[in-house]
Amino acid sequence: RPAPGGPGGRRKSCHFCKDKVAEVDYKNVNQLRRYISEKGKIRNRRITGACRRHQRQVAVAVKRAREMALLPYVEPR
Repeated sequence: RPAPGGPGGRRKSCHFCKDKVAEVDYKNVNQLRRYISEKGKIRNRRITGACRRHQRQVAVAVKRAREMALLPYVEPR
């Protein structure tokens, strides 16, 4: 398994840890859109660069925002 700085390139740092965010807010829709693909799926940690803790919070926040109809479940065609 290659090291984080090895052949695969540098590891992305967590956006939330940089800004010292304790809790991800489901009402901040513009921030959550960064973690959703064009089809409406939640992007994984490898792509977003979020740490494990914040990625889990993002997933819960996206699901809550979808339930409140702030974010769509699927993007319309």
